[in-house]
Amino acid sequence: MIKKCLFPAAGYGTRFLPATKATPKEMLPILTKPLIQYGVEEAVEAGLNTMAIITGRGKRAIEDHFDISYELEHQVKGTSKEPLLNEIRSLITQCTFSYTRQLEMKGLGHAILTGETLIGDEPFAVILADDLCHNNGDDPILKQMVNIYEKYQCSVIAIEEVPMDKTDKYGVIAGNLVDGTDDTYRVTDMIEKPDPKDAPTNMAIIGRYILTPDIFDILRETKPGKGGEIQITDALLEQAKQGNVIAYKFKGNRFDCGSVDGFVKATNYFYNKGKHD
Repeated sequence: MIKKCLFPAAGYGTRFLPATKATPKEMLPILTKPLIQYGVEEAVEAGLNTMAIITGRGKRAIEDHFDISYELEHQVKGTSKEPLLNEIRSLITQCTFSYTRQLEMKGLGHAILTGETLIGDEPFAVILADDLCHNNGDDPILKQMVNIYEKYQCSVIAIEEVPMDKTDKYGVIAGNLVDGTDDTYRVTDMIEKPDPKDAPTNMAIIGRYILTPDIFDILRETKPGKGGEIQITDALLEQAKQGNVIAYKFKGNRFDCGSVDGFVKATNYFYNKGKHD
């Protein structure tokens, strides 16, 4: 059983400056809930209850959010505002949160490697909080991926089709459909942010992973790649060469809340959804 979920949350959020100068981008709210809380809720719905968060300087607000605020609790106790804290109270009760800092920004692969002390020698999930995912009426996306992992017992990455002229913003995979499915691929190749003319497909990796623990040893040996950073894509390619990576075209909606356009789309989506619930 997969019980731990890693949240890399040490980035600077430069696309949202000046809002992120003193506020972690993971704490930017979609309506009244910060991005990282949506991610933690998705992990809990997938059966995970141990949250490992990679932070950096200026990220204390994340730790404070997943903690009890006695003064605030006292102020709202017995008022109409008290139920507004029910969701976060529930998460604090259900989950264990642990934190470590990424001292240097050396890429997603380095951030995941930094989390090894929190994860240990077991398979684990990774959620990038600024990729906000939602599936109305079906299993959450991470739950879908846990089911895939239980079947294939290897690393699983979430993918979606993107316009060919956008491939240089993503890791892109090539693979072969497995077991007569139309949404599950055994990965044969992956490239980090290829030019459209070099992209093998338009199937892009998004911010949901399930990784087997051997990924840590591979990351230790992975040389800096695109942008001088340690790329998780390069490490996953080593697993894929052994046939040990499954790509899954998930069911649901995904919003790139690391961009202003995606953030606005997510806000409108959840606002309209709330009016119809």
